[in-house]
Amino acid sequence: MDLLDFTRGPLLWFSLAVFVLGTAWRLWAILRLPALADRSPAREGSPSPSLAAWRGIRDGLWPRVDIARARRFAAFNAYVFHIGLAVVFFGYAPHIAFVRRIVGIGWPAFPDPVMYLGAAVTVVSLVIALVWRFTDPVRRLLSTTDDWISWTLVFLPFITGMAVLGTPSADIAQRVQVIYRGPLAVHLLTLELLLIWFPFGKLMHAVLFAFSRAATGVRFGHRGVQL
Repeated sequence: MDLLDFTRGPLLWFSLAVFVLGTAWRLWAILRLPALADRSPAREGSPSPSLAAWRGIRDGLWPRVDIARARRFAAFNAYVFHIGLAVVFFGYAPHIAFVRRIVGIGWPAFPDPVMYLGAAVTVVSLVIALVWRFTDPVRRLLSTTDDWISWTLVFLPFITGMAVLGTPSADIAQRVQVIYRGPLAVHLLTLELLLIWFPFGKLMHAVLFAFSRAATGVRFGHRGVQL
């Protein structure tokens, strides 16, 4: 068994188990906390808790129009990163083949030029976010080890994935024999490190943001506050 066999076999299943069980454990630890009783009456005309929760999630997806110009660009950069990440992961033919091999489902892939553009834009967005953390005094002060680890583990799969781009993606997805075994093993290793870290770092916000924004929406809706 070489490194590629190890990353495609035991380590892959171990990382997926940590990802699923760790995420479930974090959710269980949060959802089992007792809800605080609201001792104040709801403001007249306030929405129902479910509607307020939905509004909290929905409105939190868009930046407020009255925020500072610098914050607008930061929000735009965040959109670029998240959209680019989704395009690369869910639209690249070898990635779709990877998902199909694990769970048995697949979908049409994007053309290669779209994927290359998406990957390039996402890498630039990550670099911009890193430069901001280094140069902005407030961001640098608030940044923790978690932030640096999370950024690195998101960045590495993009860079290592580019090392295996040598032929059209459709050919790579359909090929039985792997040509670039070493680069592909390293690429899979970076992905598996990301999966293992996900439940225990700030990357967990990809799951928890809906719960936190829903809770904020319910609390503000009870008080009649417009988000």
